Amino acid sequence: MRYAYAITAAMLAGGATATLVVNQPLGAQVAQNAPGTVPAVAPRPGAPMSFADLAAKLQPAVVNISTTQQVSLRGNQSNPFAGSPFEDFFKQFGGQGGAPGDGGRPQTREATSLGSGFIVSDDGYIVTNNHVISGGRDAAGQGTTSVVSSITVTLPDRKEYVAKVVGRDVNSDLAVLKIEARGLPFVQFGDSKRARIGDWVVAIGNPFGLGSTVTAGIVSALHRGIGTGSANDRYIQTDASINQGNSGGPMFDLNGNVIGINTAIYSPTGGNVGIGFAIPAEEAKPIVDALRAGKRVRRGYLGVGIQPIDDNIAESLGLPKNVGELIRSVEPGYAAARAGIRQGDVVVKIGGTEITPDSTLSYTVANLPIGSRVPIELIRNGQRTTVTAVIGERPPEDQLASAGSGQGLNDDDDSDPSTPQAQPTRASLGLSLQALTPEIGRSIGLPTGVRGVVISAVDPSSNAASQGLARGDVILSINQKPTTTIQEVIAAVNAAKAAGRPSVLMLVQRQATPPRYLGVELAKK
Repeated sequence: MRYAYAITAAMLAGGATATLVVNQPLGAQVAQNAPGTVPAVAPRPGAPMSFADLAAKLQPAVVNISTTQQVSLRGNQSNPFAGSPFEDFFKQFGGQGGAPGDGGRPQTREATSLGSGFIVSDDGYIVTNNHVISGGRDAAGQGTTSVVSSITVTLPDRKEYVAKVVGRDVNSDLAVLKIEARGLPFVQFGDSKRARIGDWVVAIGNPFGLGSTVTAGIVSALHRGIGTGSANDRYIQTDASINQGNSGGPMFDLNGNVIGINTAIYSPTGGNVGIGFAIPAEEAKPIVDALRAGKRVRRGYLGVGIQPIDDNIAESLGLPKNVGELIRSVEPGYAAARAGIRQGDVVVKIGGTEITPDSTLSYTVANLPIGSRVPIELIRNGQRTTVTAVIGERPPEDQLASAGSGQGLNDDDDSDPSTPQAQPTRASLGLSLQALTPEIGRSIGLPTGVRGVVISAVDPSSNAASQGLARGDVILSINQKPTTTIQEVIAAVNAAKAAGRPSVLMLVQRQATPPRYLGVELAKK
């Protein structure tokens, strides 16, 4: 199933939930060019001759942020030789962790992590990413948890200060720190709305703990969504070199104003490949101002699960591209449910704002006044309709935080391939199906009460396979009509063919994850 792929190198802080600092020297490659053999290259037209004056002005306000964390490890995670021939030797001679009779008690060790930040006032207020100063559970599944015990800010002149957290906002991944100092150099937020694709930008940070590092690049894209699920999933994309440890550092325009906060990279290797993401100043500044004032950041909320409409879904619904977002779930008791919004509706406009890839529903709703009444224009079963919703307040992130082997599925499909029942879904969709029984539901990790038809095999050459459908996925509906039997799937496919539709809209569930819509092409015969 084409569930959104995560940003591979996710967050850039060298933290317990990212990369712990390793005490190994970082070497530098020696240039191999002989003197005089490299021709001089003039800057590109419009490029500054040098960023030196700008860097000299800005670097004093960019700081290194290090945290000390107490990391708890369970069982053999505290034995560095676990699984090796030296495991028993380690236990015998004073080793911890995994020893007989310890009951898997957590072991604790101290670790440090590094990130970046920037000073926004002469009296020591500092902006960074929340993940730079946060502990948490190990994302790699190593059974570790970490708690931050102290935060240290180091200025470029190597002066160190203990920092306290003034405020943090998990949803936007922003935090404000305070150090006790006066007369500090500081920088200001600029207007990221004026940034254009192709503009020069300068990033300053502390990659890999090396110290203050300046890189330059251009704005590669604006309003880029990276699938964070956040209401603020709109980033400036840049090719300026950003690496682990740059998190929380500033991105400057050529006037020396902060137009972004470096937050994430996309990388198959964990290193820079020229795709970095920064929170735009237009998003960050109001949040930073609220946190500095000791206020809680409040956002509008509808109570819906949404997903973008890709080309296949648009085609299956008969919609133009880049119009609206699809409602994949509605939470009972929240604004959307009270307004009558339903699963499968397409929201095309809210409060006069058209929903597009640049103005997503989450972003638009988050910025609406809480308690305001807004009209919402929908497309439901091909017909436009309008409902009115009273915008609620987004609950805390911990309240929003919402499993199976596939045993019981037939090895190939629901019936003999030669039977008339089996042939239509194979020929049209590239899928083999079977009835969903309670036993199969439990074996594939479905929540109780889910009704549908389970996929038992997928033709690897089919469009269904390219969409990510897999054995064990459950089809809940096709073209907005529930499908609880194979006959209902066949009927829906035949109806789509009769209407001249090249694809069908499927609502599919995988294990206990929220259902997701997919546009699946019908085989051309």
